Amino acid sequence: MVYLKNRGMETVAPAVLLALFAVALIAGSVDAIAGGGGLLTLPALLLAQIPPVHAMATNKLQSSFGTFTSAMSMRRKGLAGPVDMQAPFLFALAGSAVGTVTVQFIDTRALTVVVPVVLAGIAIYFIAMPKRPDRDVEPRLALAPYNSLVVPGIGFYDGAFGPGTGSFFTAAGVSLRGQRLVPASAQARMLNFATNVASLVVFAIGGKTMWLVGGIMAVGSMSGAYLGALAVSRGGARLIRPIVVVMCLGMLVQYLWRQGWLPF
Repeated sequence: MVYLKNRGMETVAPAVLLALFAVALIAGSVDAIAGGGGLLTLPALLLAQIPPVHAMATNKLQSSFGTFTSAMSMRRKGLAGPVDMQAPFLFALAGSAVGTVTVQFIDTRALTVVVPVVLAGIAIYFIAMPKRPDRDVEPRLALAPYNSLVVPGIGFYDGAFGPGTGSFFTAAGVSLRGQRLVPASAQARMLNFATNVASLVVFAIGGKTMWLVGGIMAVGSMSGAYLGALAVSRGGARLIRPIVVVMCLGMLVQYLWRQGWLPF
């Protein structure tokens, strides 16, 4: 068994730590572009025989550093656009914190229906999305209800479950706020950082985080996030759109397989 608790110290084989670093490097790059990096890191932690709750907590640690790096890189490059992120950031924090606390006391089996439907919907939306002008369009939802309802709702989902949160924020920005794909993706990284941090704090208070493992993965995640943000600045919407579709479909297949709903 790779993961052990010995007098409060975590023990993971060096080869496993190196493999987790490599997975986090790739996941950080993917996450910066389209979201869905957790599709790689969380299963890797579970394959390392780390208990599920500790794996979720440790995944939040490494992804917090990755999303922070990608968010700051995109903001410095001006990809997020001139938008005030203070209110949605706080709403995302609150939603995620409530979700992380709530999931420890409720039956989450309803998510087995909700998650695949939402992932499939996002993939179909980006596949069918017509070519948009290189400017923001008229929003379908006003800023106040978007910030106070949609953002904390996605934050709650991330705290309670997590897969695809970055893609959800991107899709919501494009479909509900009429944003261009690149600014929506950049702002999604900032909001995803908020949800990761809030969830991490709750897990840390409960003593569930493996700091050594998460720290090593964080280095890989930050490196990958920087490369991913650089790729977005050069590839723009042409890069984001297909990767969002691939990651959503990948998460959907993985989720259906884990639930035993696929014949293989």
